[in-house]
Amino acid sequence: MLNNVKVVLVGTSHSGNIGSAARAMKVMGLSNLVLVDPQCSIDEQALALAAGASDIAENATIVSSLAEAVADCALVVGSSARSRTLEWPMLEPRECGQKFVEEGQNAPVALVFGRERTGLTNDELQTCHFHVCIPANPEYSSLNLAMAVQTLSYEIRMAYLEKEQQQYTPQEQSEYPRHKELELFFEHLEKVAVSTQFISEEQPGKVMNKLRRLFNRARPEAQELNILRGILTSIEKRIPR
Repeated sequence: MLNNVKVVLVGTSHSGNIGSAARAMKVMGLSNLVLVDPQCSIDEQALALAAGASDIAENATIVSSLAEAVADCALVVGSSARSRTLEWPMLEPRECGQKFVEEGQNAPVALVFGRERTGLTNDELQTCHFHVCIPANPEYSSLNLAMAVQTLSYEIRMAYLEKEQQQYTPQEQSEYPRHKELELFFEHLEKVAVSTQFISEEQPGKVMNKLRRLFNRARPEAQELNILRGILTSIEKRIPR
């Protein structure tokens, strides 16, 4: 299950942070590191700070966009501070670990971290099903990237060990759509909403953001998403040409 966990670093600017994150991952049994549009290379500083985890840093997958990094993931959680401007389903770190262990049994899952100075953009945060916020001291909540990776990786490992210790027959797990399948659904939904004049073609963003939030919160299963796509297709067939 731990092999299904992706730690995704977006726009990392300091190579040492990549090495430190790799070390934090390996301590907790994670090995799948993905770098999205890194602003630095895996250099001597990265390998030095990785210590015994240089293999994770050197074998990191490098992609150009967050969408590419999580395309095959059934669950995507972004690390962020609580936002008043972007309301999104939130998880506590312990909940995050438990959810990763539950859903990581059957499909890849991703834990996403943003840039050192500015974090994740709103568009990137909306790619995630949930946000997770580390409840640090409000008077001094300065966590560096590797600390954040270490904290959330620890919660995943603790949930994993607890699951391993439980002696019972696992329940059948629901199959959730991959990120790319969700994106195709949102594109289809927007197309139909525009065609039926439910939303304006010039300004679809506000309503679509709310619909994204609704469906991300609801977490439709793969079969349920297929039903929704079927409904949209049925509506399209009845729209006058």
